[in-house]
Amino acid sequence: MTLKIYVDYDDCLCETARAFTGIADRLFGRKIPYEKVRFFSLKDSFMLNDEQYEQLMIEGHRPEVLLSYEETPGASRVLNEWIDLGYDVRIITGRPYSAYEASRRWLDEHDLSRIDLFCLNKYGRDSFIKNSDFNLELEDYYQMKFDYAVEDSPMAFRFFEHLPELKVLVYDRPWNQECSFPNSNYTRISDWDRIRTIVMEQTKTS
Repeated sequence: MTLKIYVDYDDCLCETARAFTGIADRLFGRKIPYEKVRFFSLKDSFMLNDEQYEQLMIEGHRPEVLLSYEETPGASRVLNEWIDLGYDVRIITGRPYSAYEASRRWLDEHDLSRIDLFCLNKYGRDSFIKNSDFNLELEDYYQMKFDYAVEDSPMAFRFFEHLPELKVLVYDRPWNQECSFPNSNYTRISDWDRIRTIVMEQTKTS
């Protein structure tokens, strides 16, 4: 059975929000512990104005900063196991296209060179290039089919509405603690070992 798996990038593959807590402290003296990042919107979590938020995002998306993000424990090991089994694994990120090269390099440096990376304009960010090999327009994304999705952002759940059978594994993060799941196909998980177990159990019963 060839499973098709959607994997989000930030806070599923790497510890982006943890890094941003340090950036917000360094730039603005906002000492917000990671566990207190209660909103997916970092502007709200760090109590920033528009100018500060823009500065935060620019700093957090500089190539050398993107490359410094720590891997979420177990991510590359599990993804490589899936690829070895012949699964179709695709990383669908909401990062802007300007972050693509550094994001691709981070994957390569973390032994994930075999995985395709696509930028999907999930959150209406600026500087989105159309008709490129690594950007997905919504109409193209909605032609894709997946069996599983690994995602942390409640704001991204709407991108799964066209797949009624999709199993969504919601990576447990402070900003999704209070969100309501759309249906029983959504499961909160705490780490990549649990994700692996759920997916592998499915292959045994199929």
